Amino acid sequence: MGTRWGINRTVAQVHALLFISPKPLNADELVETLAVARSNVSTCLKELQGWGIVKMVHILGDKRDHFECMKDVWDLFRVVLTERKRREIDPTMQMLNECIAESDKTPETDTYTRERLCDLREFFETTSAWYMQIRQWPTSALIKFMQLGDKVLKVLGFGA
Repeated sequence: MGTRWGINRTVAQVHALLFISPKPLNADELVETLAVARSNVSTCLKELQGWGIVKMVHILGDKRDHFECMKDVWDLFRVVLTERKRREIDPTMQMLNECIAESDKTPETDTYTRERLCDLREFFETTSAWYMQIRQWPTSALIKFMQLGDKVLKVLGFGA
């Protein structure tokens, strides 16, 4: 599943194993279970920690570092979306703003191109603002909102 979302295969495997594990795992357990190099596991753990979805924990009586991931899928979803926005959407918006600013300085820029860039920027601004609002919602409110489905259209006056 992770590779289809653009995540390195081993990173996805380490995350999946930590997600389904009822207890924190140390790097040796990850290496043995996944049959991958220790250096690969270390790199994966650093990446997952960078995303904020895996953290290091200590087990009393064991000197090794253990790792666990977020178990609440809704919190995990929020963190991943926030990171994707920061890493992918925000730089895209910055580039669009630079392109639009450049087009304003260049009289040769055709109107159609500028309109397309502005439409794209507006899309990203609107969806980003919407996400920043709903990420604050309690999980129960988010679930109810999503379960409404097409009923939202009726409330907004677009449904039958």
